Amino acid sequence: MRALGAEVRDVEKVDVLITHLHMDHIQGLPFFSPLHDPDIWVDVWGPVSSHQSLQERLNRYLSPPLFPIRIRDLESVAFHDVAPGEFHLDGIQVTADLVSHPGPTLGFRLEEGGRALTYLPDHEPALGAHDFPNDSYWTSGYALARGADVLIHDSQYTDEEYAERLGWGHSSYTHVLGFAGLCEVDRLMTFHHDPGHTDETLDEAHVRLQQAARGFEVIPGTHGAVIEV
Repeated sequence: MRALGAEVRDVEKVDVLITHLHMDHIQGLPFFSPLHDPDIWVDVWGPVSSHQSLQERLNRYLSPPLFPIRIRDLESVAFHDVAPGEFHLDGIQVTADLVSHPGPTLGFRLEEGGRALTYLPDHEPALGAHDFPNDSYWTSGYALARGADVLIHDSQYTDEEYAERLGWGHSSYTHVLGFAGLCEVDRLMTFHHDPGHTDETLDEAHVRLQQAARGFEVIPGTHGAVIEV
């Protein structure tokens, strides 16, 4: 978020989509420089909750003692609670839906000009399935990812690691390949790598993923990567 904020110049408005409020997905938000620029309007979109608004929940983080600036000090930002459904942002159709991950968690599908990108950074589609993938109707995230040109998806665990972390909300390599195949995507970009994995471990894993993929391309998610949809 900090690096992206440094590149956002000469714009009047920015939209930020947040899938869920776990710390590793919001810790960069207060360091996003457009939030502190009164000449740039920022709309922040995140999952609805039955208890508190998105702004109230984020205010627990963007306030002392965790952060020196309060949300009320930001002059040009608005927070929007997103329920499953569709909305439009500057000509882009956004579809949001709840996916399998602890706590209220959204996945997003962005469509424009006949192209679709699906973003499922924290996702455990195989949870509760004895034989995955199986019926698409019962598979978390399927409607969001079906036929996507690009699927950015959780790829945190090896199969051995996943067996010890069932229900943690993340995917194994085998499951992400199965999910991408079930959804018939064109390209899979791996994401949310386990922070305990070394670069060498990830390089080796992606060779195996690329060799095992059938009918779609596997692209390693790397810092600063740019992909054309």
